[in-house]
Amino acid sequence: MSFFKKIFSKEKKETLDKGLEKTNTNFFDKLSKAVAGKSKVDDDVLDNLEEVLVASDVGVDTTLKVITRIEDRVARDKYVGTDELNKILREEIAGLLSETNLGNETEFTIPEIPKDKNGKKMPYVLMVVGVNGVGKTTTIGKLASQFKKQGLKVVLGAADTFRAAAIDQLQVWADRTDVPIVRQEMGSDPASVAFDTLKSAVNQDADVVIIDTAGRLHNKVNLMNELTKIKRVMQKVVDNSPHDVLLVLDGSTGQNAFEQAKQFTLATEVTSLAVTKLDGTAKGGVVIGISDQFKIPVKYIGIGEGIDDLQVFNKIEFVDSFFK
Repeated sequence: MSFFKKIFSKEKKETLDKGLEKTNTNFFDKLSKAVAGKSKVDDDVLDNLEEVLVASDVGVDTTLKVITRIEDRVARDKYVGTDELNKILREEIAGLLSETNLGNETEFTIPEIPKDKNGKKMPYVLMVVGVNGVGKTTTIGKLASQFKKQGLKVVLGAADTFRAAAIDQLQVWADRTDVPIVRQEMGSDPASVAFDTLKSAVNQDADVVIIDTAGRLHNKVNLMNELTKIKRVMQKVVDNSPHDVLLVLDGSTGQNAFEQAKQFTLATEVTSLAVTKLDGTAKGGVVIGISDQFKIPVKYIGIGEGIDDLQVFNKIEFVDSFFK
């Protein structure tokens, strides 16, 4: 059962390998210790493997699923050598993640949005949520750049009006990627910024709108009310918007990213995830756990500082690079 065929270009694949280098090295250091002196996969090896997966931030529930799959395989094949363990891990984790029909992206694309009742083209509206410091604004800037490369017309909306820095940071990305931005003064009503952004985008015949929002999670009720209000106001301009609510998580926080995902999904409907800062950490296993545990697709991963170091998440390529 081979899932692994070349999907990404050589260049893109090299970027992914490099971005997951720390995770990969850390995992194999632990794995080699776990199987030291063992030639076949037995209960001891599986116990050790369980520890290695949990320590790599795959998460307990997902780890147990992986171990069960490997136990079944060992029972079926009678003898499995420890030298085959890596290959089997790759296959079983890819198999596990293939149980959902998610994470098959290869390019930055957007779905077609229905025209309004007058036949006017409507933009695809992406609302971005996440706590401060996870790389939200950077992710928005890189997304804008990637969409623009695909020939799409992008407009940004600075609706995180609680921090002057957030508005300025988004302005820097707008300048850098040469896309228009709608902004107001710090302390303005975020819903009003979102409304103006959508109005402006419709007038400009834009293809994509990306709205930045405030990330204060310490008060869930306020956050819920605010995001609900932003959505309600946007729907006055574009039906059914936002079409995607993207939650940005910092992969370098490992299990804390799980916690944030849980908290945010309670506060608002989240339809996709971006996991950032994977290049600076050995905790890349968190992407496997999050893909498995939340029935929300991981759409993008951040694997470096460069503008092209935001990639679409393709689970097969990810698992392949993780266990290389």
